[in-house]
Amino acid sequence: MGPPCALWVLLTLLGVLMGVTPPPKYWPTTVQIMQGFEVDKGEWFVLGLAGSTHSKADRFLLSPFTATFQQNKKQQLEVSYAMMRGQRCVTWSYVLIPTTQPGRFSVENSRELGTDTEEMWVHDTDYSTFALMSSRRRSAHRSVLRVHLLFRLWAIQTEMLEKFLCVLKAQGLSEVNIVFPDIPDWAPYRRPC
Repeated sequence: MGPPCALWVLLTLLGVLMGVTPPPKYWPTTVQIMQGFEVDKGEWFVLGLAGSTHSKADRFLLSPFTATFQQNKKQQLEVSYAMMRGQRCVTWSYVLIPTTQPGRFSVENSRELGTDTEEMWVHDTDYSTFALMSSRRRSAHRSVLRVHLLFRLWAIQTEMLEKFLCVLKAQGLSEVNIVFPDIPDWAPYRRPC
């Protein structure tokens, strides 16, 4: 684990011990991320998925899927997802509402009403080939964390996979929480943080 990631993990643990939950790490270009991410719409492929409620057993149920970002009639950023499950296409969508913090959004879920709140963070993006995002849904009973790695093409870049794994570690997740991609030997990826 490199010094920046070790420091990040240490600060996160200190925050937990003090009862403060820090927001996910933002890369230095967070102001540009929010502005660029709202403008840069279109179809993305979700090729990396991990979560606090996921395990390797979920690999049989879930597969890479598409995410389409577009402006809706109310001029809001709407995200629509589509995933194949067996012979059936499953779809869902929600609206991302920018917060005062750059790179951070609140989620307005159109299909689930209730007390759950959800936030989404853009950790890193180059606007044209990849985006690394995470989300946390909180309800009265639990908190669900997910990390997504999106690409414009159906191919994973090694450098972005390393960043994906670094964010997982910093969020307290491990290889058992990865649904895809299947990483048979984590050893080459243990060094990037």
